[in-house]
Amino acid sequence: MLHDVVIAGAGPVGSTLALALSSAGGDVDVVALDARKQGTVARGDRSLALSHGSRLVYERLGVWSELSAQTGAVTPITRIDISQRGGFGSAQLDAGEQGVPALGYVVSYHALQTTLDRALVRAGAQVQHEFLVERIVSTPAYACVSGRRDGAISEWTGRLAVAADGGSDVVEGIRRHHHDYGQVALVARVWPRDPHAGVAYERFTPEGPMALLPEGDHYGLVWTTAPETAPALVASPDAEFLAQLQQRFGSRVCPLERVEARRTFPLRLDVASALASRRTLLIGNAAQALHPVAGQGFNLGVRDAWELAQELLVTPSDQIGAHDRTARFQRRRRPDRWAGIAFTHGLLGAFGNDVALLRWPRGLALTMLDAIPPLKRSFTRAMLFGLR
Repeated sequence: MLHDVVIAGAGPVGSTLALALSSAGGDVDVVALDARKQGTVARGDRSLALSHGSRLVYERLGVWSELSAQTGAVTPITRIDISQRGGFGSAQLDAGEQGVPALGYVVSYHALQTTLDRALVRAGAQVQHEFLVERIVSTPAYACVSGRRDGAISEWTGRLAVAADGGSDVVEGIRRHHHDYGQVALVARVWPRDPHAGVAYERFTPEGPMALLPEGDHYGLVWTTAPETAPALVASPDAEFLAQLQQRFGSRVCPLERVEARRTFPLRLDVASALASRRTLLIGNAAQALHPVAGQGFNLGVRDAWELAQELLVTPSDQIGAHDRTARFQRRRRPDRWAGIAFTHGLLGAFGNDVALLRWPRGLALTMLDAIPPLKRSFTRAMLFGLR
């Protein structure tokens, strides 16, 4: 059977695309393939930083109210405190100044995925679980997504295949660019003595950027450090770990009293050279996997999914997957995509190192950001809606 669209991956980005196509009342025949069992979440619960723009997407899809009604699933970020250790300069971004209810949201991955799964069932979307995608190949007429289910080889064909939520290595004809930052991210949950009041902290240190993101009654910590020092940090006694963490943030953060669930993962930039191959498109992590600084990666994937859905909903069925259509989507996404990649990578180049000569210009940049309203509005808008 030839479908209009076959989506490889039904994680949050792939599910967002499937839901946008299935709930719009259009005639797009879509099937999503996912390796996880129905009713489960493949990854353990972790935190996602959602922008205000991503919230608007989920409001349009009718899932935001259900998601935000779940206890502890969504924590608004009302203010962001940005500073550098060992140098002057800081900036404060405030939701009230920008006329929005929040600058962003810290969202439970598990809650978002399960909410999207329920919405897909209500929309009557076709999701094939326990299907491990192994390869995407294409002909001038269709794309074929092949893989295994229960050990047996299976194939799904569509006018267009979309690789989402990873799976980049299964797409033929797409070169990838990798950059190893030579760092790891240590993530954990940290409880402060006083309520966090929705304030997030972004701290640039000689080791790399650090962040404390308000989540429920605690913070979600992202601590960038060298691979050789990470094991000792993970294994150190709680009191010692908290003392080192407090030292890096200084008096900007109230005393931290408890830490749980420390773990690490390597930090790399992984970017596809193009979003389009013959009858195939890449979105989300299949298109670009970014450093977590500034929380751009997932939100970029949500915009990929939303804008692709809008393109497909106005495309005649027999034109879905045609070269001019996939090329048009690639052009449409290019400015936002490369701006997000450059912004994230540039922040690390300017703030994520211990070059003493950069401390003064970094401090000046933060001071100007805080003192010049048009500059602050432009920077904040980029955080809210992307960098087009």
